[in-house]
Amino acid sequence: MYFQRLRDLREDHDMNQTQIANLINTSQTVYSRYDRGFQTIPVEHLMILADFYGVSVDYILGRTNNMQLHQ
Repeated sequence: MYFQRLRDLREDHDMNQTQIANLINTSQTVYSRYDRGFQTIPVEHLMILADFYGVSVDYILGRTNNMQLHQ
């Protein structure tokens, strides 16, 4: 499930929910819903996070296990 990847990436970068929420210009409460899988993440937020983490959107969505961006 892609929500687990959001949490894993955040934790791997030693970030908390508030820090990531600030990055995507939303509240910690809303980001928490993404992180726990209670709310679908908007494409705009997904793209910001993929760029920030240096992974593809497909990786976050679980469409691939390859973290590398295709250039």
